[in-house]
Amino acid sequence: MTPPETVAPGEPSASPSRVDLTGEAADLLRRLTGIHGPLMFHQSGGCCDGSSPMCFPAGDFITSEADVLLADLVVDGVPAPIAFWMSVSQYGYWKHTHLTVDVVKGRGSGFSVEAPEGVRFLIRSRLFSDEESAALGLAAPKVGQVPPG
Repeated sequence: MTPPETVAPGEPSASPSRVDLTGEAADLLRRLTGIHGPLMFHQSGGCCDGSSPMCFPAGDFITSEADVLLADLVVDGVPAPIAFWMSVSQYGYWKHTHLTVDVVKGRGSGFSVEAPEGVRFLIRSRLFSDEESAALGLAAPKVGQVPPG
């Protein structure tokens, strides 16, 4: 998998990837790894805090066939890649979407490791460009047509 780049929210990355990080998110992940050890993300798409990416110590959230691995995020200064998982049902909605993990002030879920820091992870998204979709092997979505006549 291609390592993520640190990008501004909503900006396309130079190489096709499904998930990138802002510089602030990378900085926070370096700090959290020092506290908790290896980390992982899971994006469920549920209501409330379930719509935010949750960050756990690696292995604390058990994944299954109901989850899709979108990326192994390589962060400078973090020894192990950070897996980014998404529920299969949420992936069905977001498969044509590029995600950027960002950080904002405020408390999110008490289950995510950044909660005591007074910040929370947030997903910023945009649709893949036609070029990114082709590079990732995504077929263009079918669009309905009005029958002629």
